[in-house]
Amino acid sequence: MTYGKLKCAVTAVLSGALMLSMAACGTSDESGASSAGASGSAATPSAYDVSGISKDESIASLLPSYIAQDGKLTVGMDTSYAPAEFLDADGKTPIGYDVDLVNAISKVLGLTPDPQTATFDAIIPSIGTKYDIGVSSFTVTKERSEAVDFVTYFKAGMTYAVQKGNPQKVDVKDLCGIKLGVQTGTTEEEEATTASKACTDSGKKAIDIQSYKQQTDVTTALVTGKVDALYADSPVTGYAIEQTGDKLQTLGEDQGVAPQAIAIKKGDTQTDEAIQKALQKLIDDGTYGKILKSWGAQAGAIDKAEINPSVSE
Repeated sequence: MTYGKLKCAVTAVLSGALMLSMAACGTSDESGASSAGASGSAATPSAYDVSGISKDESIASLLPSYIAQDGKLTVGMDTSYAPAEFLDADGKTPIGYDVDLVNAISKVLGLTPDPQTATFDAIIPSIGTKYDIGVSSFTVTKERSEAVDFVTYFKAGMTYAVQKGNPQKVDVKDLCGIKLGVQTGTTEEEEATTASKACTDSGKKAIDIQSYKQQTDVTTALVTGKVDALYADSPVTGYAIEQTGDKLQTLGEDQGVAPQAIAIKKGDTQTDEAIQKALQKLIDDGTYGKILKSWGAQAGAIDKAEINPSVSE
């Protein structure tokens, strides 16, 4: 993902809406939002109503037959990354701004969205076989660009978070020796590994990197004190702080903002163009902005969807 993800867990924490209480995790369904129901936690936003979006025949005609023929758009998602993509209170329905965008894009293409939950690091290798596309907050990197095509749809930075009051006295300028939680396969994990090597090269203790398959587990580890800090995408971190009733806080400034993109089978120029044009249509008519605003993610909005943007590394 851009850099990270999020969702449910702990002594009652996190659900499709991440909360801390003595109850099970929960969020809302597609027809409306449900209250988090825990002291200090916020209600989960409702899914955006895409019923008014019509099929654009000229854009839909761009799709290759292997996608168009079954009438579905199969999407790989790691649904542990609120508010981008996470599971509703029923434990099986994906919701979030990425899900709403997929639903809207599918309407433009005249397809039925079929989001499928997967672990983050398993999505890209399965695009073109198991999934038509991958939408899971993927940051555009050189390595990923060699495996798949990309269409940009969002931008985000990375942020450190600690328990409220920073009881472990974590200093983002010197992370050597701390226990740092990250999600497996993310840019954050890569950066943490590089930073840890810099620590040992300078004669300091390595960063104790705790890598978890789901961002939910990373967040839970911080709330319960198993790690001293976490490193994740800024929108994810902000949502976690809000939904846990301010049990956590950010630390330091956001790290480099970078584009996030929809992953598509390498060399599939037809799907690249169809997805890009569908997304640009939603940007231009205001639907895209309304979806992001409904999840409090408007700061990550872009005004132009690009196919395979250049990356420096």
